[in-house]
Amino acid sequence: MENLISNANTVFGLDHVTNIMKFHNSYLETFLSLQEFIIYGEGPLPIHYRHYIAIMAAGRHKCTYLINFHKKQFLEHDGDPNWLDGLSHIPRKLRNLYEINKILAHRPWLVTKEDIKKVVKGPNSWSMSDLGHAIILLVHFHSLCSFVYACNLNDEIPRAVKVTGVYFRRRSKTSFRGYDDNAISDDEGLEPIMERMKKLSDVVPASEQERIQRYELVQSQLCDSDTSSDNGLDPDVKPFVEDSGYFYLDCSRRQFAQQSSFILQEFSWDHHGFFLINRLFNDIGSLLDKKFKTAYNMTYYTMGGRPHIDTTRFRRAIWNYIYCIYGIRNDDYDYEEVTQLLQSQLRVFVKTATCYPERLNKTHTENTLKHFELSEKIHINLMIMEARMQSELLFALRAVMNYML
Repeated sequence: MENLISNANTVFGLDHVTNIMKFHNSYLETFLSLQEFIIYGEGPLPIHYRHYIAIMAAGRHKCTYLINFHKKQFLEHDGDPNWLDGLSHIPRKLRNLYEINKILAHRPWLVTKEDIKKVVKGPNSWSMSDLGHAIILLVHFHSLCSFVYACNLNDEIPRAVKVTGVYFRRRSKTSFRGYDDNAISDDEGLEPIMERMKKLSDVVPASEQERIQRYELVQSQLCDSDTSSDNGLDPDVKPFVEDSGYFYLDCSRRQFAQQSSFILQEFSWDHHGFFLINRLFNDIGSLLDKKFKTAYNMTYYTMGGRPHIDTTRFRRAIWNYIYCIYGIRNDDYDYEEVTQLLQSQLRVFVKTATCYPERLNKTHTENTLKHFELSEKIHINLMIMEARMQSELLFALRAVMNYML
């Protein structure tokens, strides 16, 4: 494992990311295996294309940490320096991918079979295997942006405080923008959450109609968070971004006619996505599946330092809440668990880290996750990253399937 991490730091240059993930070595191994395969393993796309797609994906979230690294790797793998002058300088084939990149990054529920058709038909078209590889790269780096920002890695590293190999900011008394500092429910510690987890195990299962109503209630509360936008672009980011005002929309601001329902039981990762992505990009499904399942199932039976705690319901709440953010409904899940276990401040943090991580400031992690141990904070950020990646991937693969029918 140490050799794998050492090689990854040399090859990928993401030593700060791997330093943080080392708190969860079982997850880190799956992350590095996937990243090595999609960037340097066998696959249909040239390596310099892979790095440029990473740049395009990171650009949507203004993530200079990833952009600058992959610019360097792009040049080291014989990429044309002129491409780094901006999207107008790249081949039409790559340029044709940008619309799917933009939609998946911010409003994945809008991607359709027509978007797929535009890329795989006509001049400068992508083969289906090309597109499968590109989609994996896009969703991987969109979600990695969420992790980078949630762990405060996009800011200047020298100004951070190093704690046992992990970079987190000094705790500040600065409050979250838009929160009620006097709300007892947002600063009650973890004991009440642990009690609620125990009580939920004794609750009579809800009916299907009740579960749907509870899902709709949670979705309606998505609109309570900050929706301001900042269209300013760093010079390192600007060449790779068009339509910077295009970002995630809360449910109340979406055009209903544009958002077809997505019910997990009708198109899930386990029963549909896994097999379809393997058809497009051979052997990638197992690597993705292992990474998703490791992030979701990983537990040390602790919470805030308390031992012997079953955190299954808490982990499930975060994952299904992210589904809900994107309009994916899991009819087998009772969203009352989200209401009971995720305080409003934590919900806003999860949503911000998922949908527009570039809006996180230096105090978000400390203020929202202050009752959790450091390794637990990192685990929450890993789940955000993986649930986001899986959600984007499901929308993309559903559009591919509809195109192929």
